[in-house]
Amino acid sequence: MANSAGSRKRARQAEKRRQHNASLRSMVRTYIKKVAAAIDSGDKAAAAEALKVAQPIMDSSVNKGIFSKNKIARSKSRMNARIKAMA
Repeated sequence: MANSAGSRKRARQAEKRRQHNASLRSMVRTYIKKVAAAIDSGDKAAAAEALKVAQPIMDSSVNKGIFSKNKIARSKSRMNARIKAMA
């Protein structure tokens, strides 16, 4: 357990930041799942629209340091490829 006042404050700040980051990470994952669900349903227009909504949210998560740049780029690339491959 933290002893000094400064280290107690740091522990509080770290916990608050952890919860905030977890919330943002969860939100991004939800949008990714929405795109995947639209792709699985077979509706190309709905899938493209879901990706269009998800992309800026995914990009902002990179800027906030929630996910790495390469992970989000890879996810977007794979989703885009799956949408283009639809009939």
